[in-house]
Amino acid sequence: MAELKIQHVDKIYDNNVQAVFDFNLDVKDGELIVLVGPSGCGKSTTLRMIAGLEDISAGHLLLDGKDITQAPAKDRDMAMVFQNYALYGHMTIYENMAFSLTLRKENPNVIHKKVLAAAEILGLTSQLNKKPSQLSGGQRQRVAMGRSIVRNPKVFLFDEPLSNLDAKLRGATRREILLLHKRLKATMLYVTHDQTEALTLADRIVCMSMGHVQQVGTPIELYDAPANKFVASFIGLPPMNFFDVTVREGMLEGKGFTVPLSEEEKGILLPYAGKEIDLGVRPEDVAADGSINMKVFSNENLGMNTLVHGHIGGSEAASNKISAKLRGWCDYKEGDNVGVSFSRKHFFDKESGNAIRKGESK
Repeated sequence: MAELKIQHVDKIYDNNVQAVFDFNLDVKDGELIVLVGPSGCGKSTTLRMIAGLEDISAGHLLLDGKDITQAPAKDRDMAMVFQNYALYGHMTIYENMAFSLTLRKENPNVIHKKVLAAAEILGLTSQLNKKPSQLSGGQRQRVAMGRSIVRNPKVFLFDEPLSNLDAKLRGATRREILLLHKRLKATMLYVTHDQTEALTLADRIVCMSMGHVQQVGTPIELYDAPANKFVASFIGLPPMNFFDVTVREGMLEGKGFTVPLSEEEKGILLPYAGKEIDLGVRPEDVAADGSINMKVFSNENLGMNTLVHGHIGGSEAASNKISAKLRGWCDYKEGDNVGVSFSRKHFFDKESGNAIRKGESK
């Protein structure tokens, strides 16, 4: 069992710069948590505090009910996989994977069994006599994971482990990590700035910005019901479109366009009648079958889908810019006019940026 509780954790550096604010999270046994956000948001700092590589300025860290806030890194029973692999170039793959167990002076026969078992899980059995320089980036990252597996830690920590790999290797290694998690049923915390990794790997995602947790939830919760504009814009590729609109009777009025509202949407926005809000629409929720005119300025064919970029409402203002992810192969030219509709809409309070939801009032 490995349950991790992070309670009201802050990180304040000696120069009084605060990197993490009141971080709270309960990690269940066997759960894969992904911390995601832009560079400098505090996600790696949080992971390093959990690992014991950074001091915790305030708050508590509990592992299986035991307070390990002040425990040194070596006594936390956690294994960390770094972005740069951190392998010893003069050692063989076998020696790299066995290194931590050798330091502990474990029985050589036990070490041998553990290394072979980890190598089999990761497809490295035929590479054990090679040096790291003889392996590809993806293989070296698997060695780094294998070095963690042999320790059989309570918690695995991954700090942007795929950042140094090319796109093809990232996809393959991401799938290997997911399979590894399913096989080991281990508790894992994974840091990335790549929302694709977050959406495909996570049981739950922690989305961070400027040291603050913006939302915690399953991938579908963050995608379908973002808590605020930041989460809505960060999760999803291409990012969500945003438009300045005013709530009118039965519709939203933008700059040169109107958007009809369903009865349910009218009820949600009733407290905002006559007020300005932000309308959010994901590119994949734009369909080429409506009365809102989009003037095309760019067309990107992706095979099964086409990304079409344009402006709506007859205005080329940045606030009227729109991206649509349409099914199939489209051949729109610059200047073409396309009638679009929005199958799904998200509403955000203009002042706070928070999502406007059913049953909530301004």
